[in-house]
Amino acid sequence: MLIALISDIHSNLEALQAVWKEIKHADVILCMGDLVGYGASPDEVVEFVKSQMKKRLFLCVRGNHDNAIAFGVDWHFNPYARQAVRWHQRIMKSKNLEFLRKLPVRQIFTDDTGRSYLLIHGSPRAPLDEYLFPWFPDSEFKAVLSYIKQDDLIVGHTHMPMLVKIDGRRIINPGGVGQPRDGDWRAAYAIIDTEVGEIIFKRVEYEVQEAARKIIEAGLPRFLADRLYDGY
Repeated sequence: MLIALISDIHSNLEALQAVWKEIKHADVILCMGDLVGYGASPDEVVEFVKSQMKKRLFLCVRGNHDNAIAFGVDWHFNPYARQAVRWHQRIMKSKNLEFLRKLPVRQIFTDDTGRSYLLIHGSPRAPLDEYLFPWFPDSEFKAVLSYIKQDDLIVGHTHMPMLVKIDGRRIINPGGVGQPRDGDWRAAYAIIDTEVGEIIFKRVEYEVQEAARKIIEAGLPRFLADRLYDGY
């Protein structure tokens, strides 16, 4: 079985389309949230995801930007993010906002080998808000894993690829599809190959100029366009 992991698309349709070409033959798609926020194509991203959910096994959880846009709770956000949240709320179709409201905060998946995964955007301790950064000590990751019963934890939120192995269990972050923050501008995703028990982290180039152009033309902060080129 091939399991594709994606997260933090952030209304970047161009990045999603590039990643999709790479993962469309996977048996399962697992998404750790933040379909929207920052970028200029929120309805297009949500509608693409909805269409794929009707065709295949595609599980998705709600991220903090999905939550803020759907429910109007953006008090923790910086000014750039807050401006994007309010723009999304103004222009998004009501049916797509309702879709975001109905996304679960947690999902559980079991693969063909019997290995179980908990999907969550942030962490089990704070599903929408807590960041699990790659540089945290093992003691912190052990504490996080003590909150769950599943074999592995799959997260997003940091926009940074990560694989931590603790006593036979794993914490996996595939990185950001639509707004990477690890210094590599290319869209990030990961593949779990259950036959060999391997996790493969991947990058793919996308039409970043088009994604940036849309942000500027929408009247969103230019910073949100410029950062796409730098991967920060």
